[in-house]
Amino acid sequence: MHGFHPGRGQFAAGVEPFPFDPACGRLMKPWPLNTSRGRLPRVLNKVMPAHTHDHIDWADRLALLRAADALDAAAMATVARRLVAALPPRPTVVDVGCGAGGMSKHFARELATRSGGTVVLVDATPALLEEAERAVKTEAAEHVAPGSTGEHGPVSVEVRAILGDLADAGLPQTVPPADLVWASHVVHHLADQQAAVGTVAAVAKPGGLVALAEGGLDFRCLPWDLGVGRPGLENRMLAAQAEWFIGMREGIDGAVPMPYGWPIALDRAGLTGVDSFGALVHHPSPGPDSLADYVVNRIGRLREFAGDHLTTGDRATLDALLDATGPHFVGARQDLYLFGAKNVHCGRQP
Repeated sequence: MHGFHPGRGQFAAGVEPFPFDPACGRLMKPWPLNTSRGRLPRVLNKVMPAHTHDHIDWADRLALLRAADALDAAAMATVARRLVAALPPRPTVVDVGCGAGGMSKHFARELATRSGGTVVLVDATPALLEEAERAVKTEAAEHVAPGSTGEHGPVSVEVRAILGDLADAGLPQTVPPADLVWASHVVHHLADQQAAVGTVAAVAKPGGLVALAEGGLDFRCLPWDLGVGRPGLENRMLAAQAEWFIGMREGIDGAVPMPYGWPIALDRAGLTGVDSFGALVHHPSPGPDSLADYVVNRIGRLREFAGDHLTTGDRATLDALLDATGPHFVGARQDLYLFGAKNVHCGRQP
């Protein structure tokens, strides 16, 4: 089952995945951020909406994607370091479905500490692509010292942004051949996931590395007994999330079943040396200041899109947890935590 995550391009270190899986959501306004520790909600900045094949408005989730990137940062920095270490000097890294650019910031930092290289950002949502380009260029500039040189000459990190759609089988012809192709929690939004894996793989040059972040361990953040409603609410929330995910997949036009795991999908795409590894995301309680906002968003989104899969009693409990003026407001708790894991599946082009 996919971890609950508000955005894509990361999460779901199990996230997405960040703690949320981009799969979990639909066309709706995100729950207002900044409600933690008793603070009142603020209105999110609006950006131009852009709907994709899963009918999700990703541009409307920009603030959530940024928050996800921040909570995922330590885990995903480790993943980026591991992947870049396996690349030749001055590689080209292509991030397909880059979202707000969180993972590519890690790639840019790793390239800057080595021989340099190129980061290519690909996304179908213009607002996200613009934000990712800004963020990754800033990260690269901060970590490349002027006039720095390495074993293979001057060190520089070039950042390019390409508007592109993974559903387009011609995508590999629009981006440069890659030493590393990264796609995080993007493929499961496409109607034909196996075909999408093949498209991602085709972006890699011969000998190039392909890495998909999909699946993982569901993220958990709530105590078993919340002092309101029946204990074990989070388990029932995760079950409701799974039901929503099934419906999301069934609602994609022309959806094709993929009744096998991601390593087999990579193998069927012609990749060799297929393997998987995990990345742990762990923020013990009380966690960073942003954690309470994350939990409020998580519960608010689930209440809105998956509430039909919960009992009347559990919906009432969620309403109590989301009431910033009530005694059970979850954003004011000091015992929130975050624990989950992301799966990364890798293979190489022959």
